[in-house]
Amino acid sequence: MNMKDFTHTVNSLRDSLFRFSLRIVGKTDEAEDVVQEVFIKMWQKRKDFATVINTEAMLMRMVRNLSIDKIRSKHHGVETMGATLEYTMETPSPEAQTEAKDALDNIGKILLLLPMKQQMVFQLRDIEQKTYDEIVEIMEIPMNQVKVNLHRARQTIRQNLLKADAYGL
Repeated sequence: MNMKDFTHTVNSLRDSLFRFSLRIVGKTDEAEDVVQEVFIKMWQKRKDFATVINTEAMLMRMVRNLSIDKIRSKHHGVETMGATLEYTMETPSPEAQTEAKDALDNIGKILLLLPMKQQMVFQLRDIEQKTYDEIVEIMEIPMNQVKVNLHRARQTIRQNLLKADAYGL
């Protein structure tokens, strides 16, 4: 891997790797450290990356592992996992932006209630738009577990949103 390929990879994947790490560690500075550490390891082992078929999946797996290690090393619990969901708004209306922000905040709070594996699968599939095969490779779990975790995460989110809507929250 030469400098041009490395730079292209860094520029194209930095944001999604950061969001994935942020979902796990819950702190911006720690997520930035994880992503930077992954890119340093990638550069140090650039010769090995020439044989990797799916570089993105390999980097996502490295981010997942380092993020989990960071949580374990600081004796954090699963409840500290959290991040805000960020989407770009096409509607410039302030009212629409406020409603969308409130909905995303509610989803973010609900996500914090989910087990870590469900949070990660939901993040990869519904936010990062990864394929099921990519998630299998990143998470190193069987396809049926990916589907079950995604289904349970979506079901919990749906139930909580319906409950909040029924109460007018």
